[in-house]
Amino acid sequence: MDSKTITRAQEKAVERIKEPDEFLVILLNDDYTTMDFVVEVLVEIFHKNLTDANRIMLDVHEKGRGIVGKYSWDIAATKVEQVHALARDNEFPLKCIVEPA
Repeated sequence: MDSKTITRAQEKAVERIKEPDEFLVILLNDDYTTMDFVVEVLVEIFHKNLTDANRIMLDVHEKGRGIVGKYSWDIAATKVEQVHALARDNEFPLKCIVEPA
């Protein structure tokens, strides 16, 4: 193989590489989950500071939904499962969904 063949193969490989799709993780409002619990979820699962957690919690409360972050599919799906498990353990109906970014 000459250097031109290697270069063309490398160029084709680079063209095929793309960033993974991103997804939004969104918390949904309900009439039972406390604001304090939503903040706790945001701090524990999403590692938000208290200021950001309170801002997102207010979005959930006032707008019906709050965008928590943008993640790859695997991470987004894992976060949703963690939220649902923690909510279930604390007997809250908090829902979390994933949407394409």
